[in-house]
Amino acid sequence: MTTTLITGANKGLGLETARQLIAAGHTVYIGSRDTERGRRAAEQLGARAVQLDVTDETSVHAAAKTIEANGGLDVLVNNAAVEERSADNGVIGPAELTTDVMRKTFDTNVFGTVRVTNAFLPLLQRSATPVVVNVSSGLGSLTLFAPAPADIYPGVAYPASKAAINMITVQYAKALPNMRINAVDPGFTKTDLNGNTGTQTVEQGAEIIVQMAQVNSDGPTGRFFNAEGSLPW
Repeated sequence: MTTTLITGANKGLGLETARQLIAAGHTVYIGSRDTERGRRAAEQLGARAVQLDVTDETSVHAAAKTIEANGGLDVLVNNAAVEERSADNGVIGPAELTTDVMRKTFDTNVFGTVRVTNAFLPLLQRSATPVVVNVSSGLGSLTLFAPAPADIYPGVAYPASKAAINMITVQYAKALPNMRINAVDPGFTKTDLNGNTGTQTVEQGAEIIVQMAQVNSDGPTGRFFNAEGSLPW
């Protein structure tokens, strides 16, 4: 039985990823900052709930101890993320950008990913088939995004955080060759994160996350994928 933890999983892409992985036979932990929302989501799916705030060191280590006591972990999906928006729900461009926006975005999207991954590494290293999936974005690909028209996405903090996630993925994969560590781009999916402006359903967006959560010891590592295949960094 494969045991999987998904951060930020009480709604949106995380919740749908949990649903699909449970259907594939995984035992899934719903990582949720809000205990009650996590409990309700877990009950809805037949998952396990664990309180986990990726920005809080104490919360992360407590979650690791809970999962260790219940048998360990095989797959980690770093899904929790934020996209800071303006008062009118618009994307924050360079003229409006503040260091506070950058700090809040990186604390969840980047530092949170490192914080959670490092806390769970000892458990993953005991697994026969350890897997880490970092939920990134096509906006984090310099090759794809740098030449794009300026009006494609005017924000700074979110794509910068995802570019950082891509480099983290590469370096962790190099340092930990016994694990399958990959980044994925779920596409522009309709979720609360983007004010429900996305053009894909969560079922579509979760497809590549689920696929990469099920790679085995012969699968790829240190790569970046979307539902159509490999992406450039």
